[in-house]
Amino acid sequence: MNKPVLDACCGSRMFWFNPADERAIFGDIRQEEHMLTDASSSGGSRRLIIDPDQQMDFRALPFPAGTFHLVVFDPPHLVQNGKTGWLAKKYGKLGEDWRNDIRAGFAECFRVLKPNGTLIFKWNEHEVKVAELLKLTDQQPLFGNRCGKTAKSHWIVFMKPDTPPPLQRSAGAEPVDDGSGKRG
Repeated sequence: MNKPVLDACCGSRMFWFNPADERAIFGDIRQEEHMLTDASSSGGSRRLIIDPDQQMDFRALPFPAGTFHLVVFDPPHLVQNGKTGWLAKKYGKLGEDWRNDIRAGFAECFRVLKPNGTLIFKWNEHEVKVAELLKLTDQQPLFGNRCGKTAKSHWIVFMKPDTPPPLQRSAGAEPVDDGSGKRG
């Protein structure tokens, strides 16, 4: 598949103008269907379909490094909401180790991006603030926007550097002799 875009947790593809866009691979760990109560729909319910092109876990994406020009990362944002509520069905739910899950998700999304590729990150602050999320990646966002009735939804844009960041030595690690006579 030579598609330039990956949606790593597509859910029901609700924000896509074309939910079958041929330029994108739609991935999600879930593949399920639900009938949700919705007073605004004729009949009082709405069918929610989560049907990814490929089932995948955003913490371990099945693609080589540098595959995509654009990655969309819209992970579940609920931590405390029950697993059977309509919000959890619609958006998914994070586990108890959600910080490590999101950290791994950021790392994987940046790994599969080409140099100078773009990551679009979407988050809702219903339970966890964006500032706390941004601590889970060493990448710096370019810009973002708040939206929604309560301005809790955020769209944040990152660009992958064209060169990898320098390796950092962990605290207390001994310098390595690389054979050049220099220690570093």
